[in-house]
Amino acid sequence: MNPSEQVSPWFGGYLDVTLLPALRLEDAPAGGPSTTVLSFISSDPARPCEPSWGGSYDLELAGDKLDLDAQLDAYRSAGNNVAVSFGGQKGTELAVACSDEESLARAYATVIARYNLDVVDLDVEGQGASDPAAAARRATAMARLQAEQPSGKPLRVWLTLPVSRDGLTSAAAISVESMLDAGVEVAGINIMTMNFGPLPAGLSMSDASAAAAEATHRTLVDLLGKAGKLNGDEQAWSRIGLTPMIGVNDLEENVFTLDDAERLNAFARDRGIGRMSMWSLSRDTACDPEHQGVSHSCSGVEQEARQFGRLLGNGFTEAP
Repeated sequence: MNPSEQVSPWFGGYLDVTLLPALRLEDAPAGGPSTTVLSFISSDPARPCEPSWGGSYDLELAGDKLDLDAQLDAYRSAGNNVAVSFGGQKGTELAVACSDEESLARAYATVIARYNLDVVDLDVEGQGASDPAAAARRATAMARLQAEQPSGKPLRVWLTLPVSRDGLTSAAAISVESMLDAGVEVAGINIMTMNFGPLPAGLSMSDASAAAAEATHRTLVDLLGKAGKLNGDEQAWSRIGLTPMIGVNDLEENVFTLDDAERLNAFARDRGIGRMSMWSLSRDTACDPEHQGVSHSCSGVEQEARQFGRLLGNGFTEAP
């Protein structure tokens, strides 16, 4: 994290490109020019140091079967941008599966070059969050790739990490420390404000998310200070991102409502949060009346199409 770098607050919803039926990129924006975070690149099950989309499509197959390359070209031609997220809850993260640092860096570089990326998102959870060797490999690879970037074209690296209401777990904090120790210029820490479990009476999902953000801010101030990269509380807030799971969460007792979206947006703008995301663009629509439980393709609450994106993205720019 470069203490002197100014970061414009941006909104970018996640889009699971392997989900069927697929939501095409041109149907994803909440309105106006947009950034979409494509997810997830993981290790190829048969070739651990090769990138794949969700373990199901290598990059060539995704271009052929999912029309992904053509979609990206058209999306960018319309004034939009994309980031790509590595990792995720399912599949095996590249840094976990690939033990060779050279091959790991090459795998990341292949994705960055193919999709002409200036922003990458490292979604570290599950096994990836508890593997210190993987954390070190991940950090070393990212530091190397940033150093190899052409002048004037920085690679912005976001870490996406799980939280509780008390903030980052100890394992998540180690992931941040590994990046800073390796010399990675980390654009920010994006926290997954979702699946909190039972909440005290009267405490909303937006309240729990705000508490997690406040605790994360305290940890980040400490970590940045130790790394010599702190330039005040305001700068630390601008390096935090928030990603709620809209509607019914995987823990179905947790429901992130439209009111929560409006309140979390107000909190984020008041604190100077640097990024707002959501899981996911495919879910930003109402379910059919007969649908029960959590879904990959609808929110589980009454809403207009793309309403969560409009509420959460209000006041944020379209590009990182």
